[in-house]
Amino acid sequence: MLLISRSFKLYPFVNKNLGQICLELKDFKKAIYYFNEAEKTPIPNNKDYKTSIIYENLGICYLHLNSFKISESYFFKSLKLKEKEEDLLSLIGLYTNIANLYYMQYKDAQAIPYFEKAYALSKSINHFETKKNAAQNMAAVEENRKNYKKALEYRKECEQWKDSLSNQNKIWAVADFEKKFAVAQKQKEIKVLKVENKLKNTQRNSLFFSSIGLLLILTGGVYLYAQKVKNGKTILRQKNKLDELNATKDQLFSIVSHDLRSSVNALKTSNSKLSATLETKNYDELNQLIIQNSGIANGTYSLLDNLLHWALLQTKQLYFNKESIHLHSVIQQIEYNYKPLLLEKSITFENSVSKNIFLFVDLDSLKIVFRNLLDNAIKFSKENGQITFSANEIDSDFCQVIIQDTGIGMNENTIKELLYEGELLAKKGNSEIIGTGLGLQLCKQMIQKNSGTFDIESELNKGTKMILTFPKTK
Repeated sequence: MLLISRSFKLYPFVNKNLGQICLELKDFKKAIYYFNEAEKTPIPNNKDYKTSIIYENLGICYLHLNSFKISESYFFKSLKLKEKEEDLLSLIGLYTNIANLYYMQYKDAQAIPYFEKAYALSKSINHFETKKNAAQNMAAVEENRKNYKKALEYRKECEQWKDSLSNQNKIWAVADFEKKFAVAQKQKEIKVLKVENKLKNTQRNSLFFSSIGLLLILTGGVYLYAQKVKNGKTILRQKNKLDELNATKDQLFSIVSHDLRSSVNALKTSNSKLSATLETKNYDELNQLIIQNSGIANGTYSLLDNLLHWALLQTKQLYFNKESIHLHSVIQQIEYNYKPLLLEKSITFENSVSKNIFLFVDLDSLKIVFRNLLDNAIKFSKENGQITFSANEIDSDFCQVIIQDTGIGMNENTIKELLYEGELLAKKGNSEIIGTGLGLQLCKQMIQKNSGTFDIESELNKGTKMILTFPKTK
């Protein structure tokens, strides 16, 4: 080739052939040089000299050199020309090269469409090797997608084409064998050349499929590592959440046990006074002690009731059955249950909720919410205070329920603490009035379970508004 004169009319074929030789020898930089020279001097109207092939070979060279951007540019130049030509076999090979280009960069989303194009186009040609390779590539794609059923179909198709190719090769071998017995020594030399070419093709195919296999192994390794990192983050996140829940549980048990101990101790002390008062027959003091014991017992019962419901809610054992509820009637029932406590502190209770409002909620959880909030309103209200239940229909879907008292109120920091998820200890202005905050946390969770919202408006010594929003019955 090097002895051919540059003035020869078909000299561009020399650069093209030298480029292909260097490509076979894996001397990619030298191959790029010859292909660039061939590109500069094209031979127009020559069916054996296609610029599209030059571009494709340049793309292959740059692909082996990991210059992916340049490789992509040449592949698409070749594609633009090949789509106008009628060489389907060559076009399938180009689609496969483009797909491999993206696969090597882990751009599966861009690679897969070209594997699919190559496979679809292979159905319209009668070339078993190409059909087999296209089906095999699609099997690898579906395996990466973990669509093993589809991958198995492609594997079966690949084996069918492999068998067809094997049968075809056997027929050709027999024909060739008969021909070789009928021709002269020249044909024997041709046979040797064919064997050599076959070995080269085998080596090339082995290298290609080895590269594909290595690429798949690397892709799998990267995927497994990413999954490991992801799982590690998930475990760490779950551990932190578990630590937080354990801390909340420990704090809850500490506070509840302290309150229970205080209540039982107060009840014990009060009972001792009650026994002593019975002996003196001081009936006024006896009445006060009985009222005091009743208040302590009610407070302890409320604490245990809230603790039970909170535990059931946390362990997902609390059953919610949403139905249409008449709001005015529910508030009347709550008022009746708390009538003794209201009378004890001379608190006026007003139910100004319209009798036409129906909520779509779970009745039991709604009663728990109203009981806790009314109990708090009574606890933090002064004597001769007032507690009002009212309602506003926001729109056709939701209704706002407002529980307003004239109690001691609270500052902005206390409101933020109470609204913060997981806050267990709440102090309300008066150091003698301390609650666990468990009842309010229980209310918030039950309101959320009923697709509602919760907010607080309050000022010190001016009372508090508890604002609840619930879905209405359609």
